[in-house]
Amino acid sequence: MNPVPFDYFPILIQFLVAASFVVVTLVATHLLGPKSKGIRHDNSFECGLDSVGNARNPFSVKYFLTAILFVLFDVEIIFLYPWAVNFRKLGWFGFFEILVFLTLLMAGFYYVIKKGVLNWETAEDRD
Repeated sequence: MNPVPFDYFPILIQFLVAASFVVVTLVATHLLGPKSKGIRHDNSFECGLDSVGNARNPFSVKYFLTAILFVLFDVEIIFLYPWAVNFRKLGWFGFFEILVFLTLLMAGFYYVIKKGVLNWETAEDRD
């Protein structure tokens, strides 16, 4: 038997609504957006400060390590919350599981501290 074509109708409607939203938004920003040109308008702008130096300079690796550390602690909270909600059901086995998890997490945190990832050099430190 062939599937009924109307089974996919809601998916088609959702696709058309999403596509039309993108098209309408792009056209509206093109028509309603500012049209002025000039040296001042063509310069890059960030937080009210003028751009200084080359934009192709690489970021410090400490920036990425700090971002990974942030993700690590977010994942920790993701695992700790359900454990805390089901603490009584899990019993002692769940308690020892979370102790192993936290021990491994703290070992990673200790490693990060020993590597000096959280030590930032500021402009005052360089002078």
